[in-house]
Parts: sequence; C-alpha cells; structure tokens
Amino acid sequence: MKENYKISERTISIYMKELSLRSCVSKPFKVTTTDSNHANPIAPNTLNQNFKVTAPNKVWVTDITYIPCRLGKLYLATVLDLCTRELVGWSLKSHMTNELVLEALNKAYEKKKPAYGLLHHSDRGTQYTSKEYRQRLQSYKMEASMSRTGNCYDNACAESFFSVLKKELIRGNRFQTKEEAYTEIFEYIEFFYNRKRIHGSIGYLSPVQYAKRFTNVSA
Repeated sequence: MKENYKISERTISIYMKELSLRSCVSKPFKVTTTDSNHANPIAPNTLNQNFKVTAPNKVWVTDITYIPCRLGKLYLATVLDLCTRELVGWSLKSHMTNELVLEALNKAYEKKKPAYGLLHHSDRGTQYTSKEYRQRLQSYKMEASMSRTGNCYDNACAESFFSVLKKELIRGNRFQTKEEAYTEIFEYIEFFYNRKRIHGSIGYLSPVQYAKRFTNVSA
C-alpha cells in the first residue's frame, strides 16, 4: 500500500501458497473477564459506537483480556486512544482486581496528560464501575461512558486490538512463564504495535506516526 502497488486477494493467495504461508487465526478464549452482575452505578453509553475521533486524547477505550500462561493466569488491561489507535496505557497482572485497571489508567494519564473532558469508555465490569475507579476518573476530570449489557460492538475497537494481539503474538500458544509473557507483550506493544504496525483506518500509518501529524499541527 505504501509503495502504491495494487494486488488482488487471489494473487496474495497464490503467493502465500507458493511460500507455504497461512493466515493466523486465534482460537476462541472462553475465560470471562466482565462481571456486570452488580449494583454499582452505570454510566450512559455516551460513545454509542461513534468510533471516528478527529484528535488524540479525546476518547479512550478500555478493556481486559485473558492471557494464557503455563505458570498461572494472567490478565491484560489496556487503554487505547480511539483517534490514533495507540496503546497509551496497559497493565499485566495475575488477577483482575481494581489494581489492574487502575495501573493501566494511571500509566495512560501520566504518559499523555490529557485535557479535561476526555471520554473514557469501558464495559460494565466491576473493576470499571468500582468506587475507586470512578473516583480516579473524577480526579482526572474524565467523563465515563459504558457499553450496553452484552453488546460487544459498543467496545469493538478494544476487542479488535485483543484479536490482533492473539493472532500476531500468541497464536494459540501459552507463555511458559509470567516473565516471558510480560517481556513479549511489552515488546509487541511498545516496539511493534505502537511504532511499526500500520492500520488501514489511519491511512496505513503506525499509531505513533499518525500521532505525529497532530504534534506538527499544534507546533
């Protein structure tokens, strides 16, 4: 795409067959990471699947996924900028307590220092609806938005990142140790996904490359 070559899917299929290549398809993960059966306050679905954002640090989407590891369970919490598709914050831990999502949010805030009024979208899980998390959003002057019950499309961009991560990095395998999992996920997110992996939705640029366009404009 960047070299302006046009090629059909059939041609790609032929080349892949000649090179003995096949597409990676992730196996379904059945671990439940969202517990919406609680009495905590629920924020309205302000985002409402409006995934087109014209500037960075205006809308962040968040979620949690299970990471397979032979030495115990691991959970990855992420914060994704809806404009640039950059992973601005993430946390990997062996539990799904409030600490997991708070660490991801804190890292994102410290890294980007967004202006007041950022829209923060999540599911209705107990971690995101907890008193501690709601207070942290208030302290950062962020507006909470939450998906409707059982509607994965309301947080499709966060789900899409997890799908890409599992296809490109995990590919149905299990990490041997938690240290191995952290190292490989760190390298994938910070060195590959944010800086090198191109996205069709942002003009076939990497998130960091796309974000620089806004830095140049503001300068």
